[in-house]
Amino acid sequence: MSKPSLQIDLFPLLSSLLILLLLQGCAGQVATHEEAVASIKGDAVTRHVPKKFAAAAQSGSVDDGWLKNFKDPKLDTLVDEAMKKNPGLKIRQAQVEQARAFVKKAEAKLKPTVGLSAVGKDTEYKGAVEKSSAGLNVSWEADVWGRIRTGVAAETEAAQATEADFQFARQSLAASVADGWFTAITAKLQHRFAQDIAGLQEKNLQIVKARQKIGQGSERDVHLAKGSLASAQNAARSALSAYENSLRSLELLLGRYPSADLKTADKLVAVPPPIPAGIPSEILERRPDLIAAEREVARAFYKEKEANLLHLPRFTFSIGVGINSLNDAIAGLAAGLFAPLYTGGAIEAEVQKATAEQNAAIASYAQKALQAFKEVETSLAAEEHLAKREEYLGIEEKENKIAYQQTKKQYEIGQIPLLDVLTVQQKWIGAKIAKLDITDKRLINRVRLHLALGGSFEQPSMTAKSTAAR
Repeated sequence: MSKPSLQIDLFPLLSSLLILLLLQGCAGQVATHEEAVASIKGDAVTRHVPKKFAAAAQSGSVDDGWLKNFKDPKLDTLVDEAMKKNPGLKIRQAQVEQARAFVKKAEAKLKPTVGLSAVGKDTEYKGAVEKSSAGLNVSWEADVWGRIRTGVAAETEAAQATEADFQFARQSLAASVADGWFTAITAKLQHRFAQDIAGLQEKNLQIVKARQKIGQGSERDVHLAKGSLASAQNAARSALSAYENSLRSLELLLGRYPSADLKTADKLVAVPPPIPAGIPSEILERRPDLIAAEREVARAFYKEKEANLLHLPRFTFSIGVGINSLNDAIAGLAAGLFAPLYTGGAIEAEVQKATAEQNAAIASYAQKALQAFKEVETSLAAEEHLAKREEYLGIEEKENKIAYQQTKKQYEIGQIPLLDVLTVQQKWIGAKIAKLDITDKRLINRVRLHLALGGSFEQPSMTAKSTAAR
């Protein structure tokens, strides 16, 4: 059998390679991120951001590691558990990996594609002709106009937007765990208070019955006492149900089975001192959800540019080396050109679609920015309002309790009817429950303020480690 011979015309091969290199050297430039988001830098929303918040705010830079401000080790442990086990966060993390894979897929278009093929035919049957071939093919598209690299830039921005959304999801999860923890403790305290009131009403019923027996009470008072006891028992049962539901919601965030057996603290932590809020414009650079929205604007910009570049010709190159019948070897390089002349409006539609997506991304960014400013302003204003309301409710609870104790003594000596006692008692009970609720709201509002300002719940060193780990 003769040795395979390699037949190659070097001049066309070298000429094609030279043309390929020249075309690649003249490749179009891809816009920078700053150029891609220039449209939102001059937008009315970002252009007219005030230098300070309308609501009263502490001066100073926003600090990371806000979770430590509550000085609650159990809460720290629960947040750490949620970061490791929450299913929703795992979904977001998988989406980040998926987005990174899309970037790699887009980058692959900038590299040659290498393929190997082989064909053989059985020659054992009579009359069969021996046929066999094998080949190696390398193909590549020259990114002359920067269309492929623009597509890579779009996927890169999309991946970074997904990563920013993941970071915001982590911060939101930490805030939700803190909210759930404080709510569960408040529900526990309200249930205990409701149980105490039920016990108090039971003792009142015994007193009323005893007074009736000695002729100092009426049957009407007995019925009122029985009704008040049933009402208190109903309130206690309702409070227990609310407590169990709050535990299940918190357990769900932690990735646990919602069995309502999580052990909570016996009292709420004190509301931390006021925190610095920085300046409004910093929110645009600090909040991960706004960073993600900015990345989406950049992605839409690149997709619109990529769509417009579809009008321009494409240059492809293919190098093949093949062996036919195991006797002859040939090699060659082919260059291809495709210039779209008529596509039935497909390219124009793609441009129109990409332009609409870009306009939507810009409008979405503006909407999210305004919503972020609203969240900060609302939480800052609520800081003062809730503190004052807690102060007023503290006075209301104290005074109504004193009034209830005095009214009860008047009833015991026969000066007033039982209905007066029950009326004042309800005012005291309502004020007590409202005060517990307002303390919970103050803690939750502080958490929401931290989230709105964009401060991380982790210490700076922990945040750096978390980023490096990914």
